Amino acid sequence: MKTTFQLSGIGAVAKTLLAAVPNKTICLYGEMGAGKTTLVKQLIRELGAVDVANSPTFGLVNEYDDAAGRPLAYHFDFYRLNDEMEALDIGFEDYLNSGKWLFIEWPEKIQSLLPEDSVSVFLHFIDENTRSIELNVC
Repeated sequence: MKTTFQLSGIGAVAKTLLAAVPNKTICLYGEMGAGKTTLVKQLIRELGAVDVANSPTFGLVNEYDDAAGRPLAYHFDFYRLNDEMEALDIGFEDYLNSGKWLFIEWPEKIQSLLPEDSVSVFLHFIDENTRSIELNVC
């Protein structure tokens, strides 16, 4: 899947992405400002989370629950990570085994910890309102 879209149409992109992925571990690649967090916000909304997603840059991970209060998804932002041990220190392996949706920004910081079957999503900044997205499924 590769497409160009307007930010105003990100809801449709999120629906298409959720329908296309074979598993729940989504790695988001792209430069700062490419729209990774914006896409995750929409993915979380599409999944029916009760909270509005925001960037977990300082806390490294945010948890989102469904209407019954059960964990639905985890959103990681590893931009500020110095090494993979920091991800292990927050229990990243437990999250991988949770069976929940995992949205990982800056996955290149923890490359050796990622499951082989994780889905890679590449976002590219085209202009203020336009992005391209490419989905690579292993």
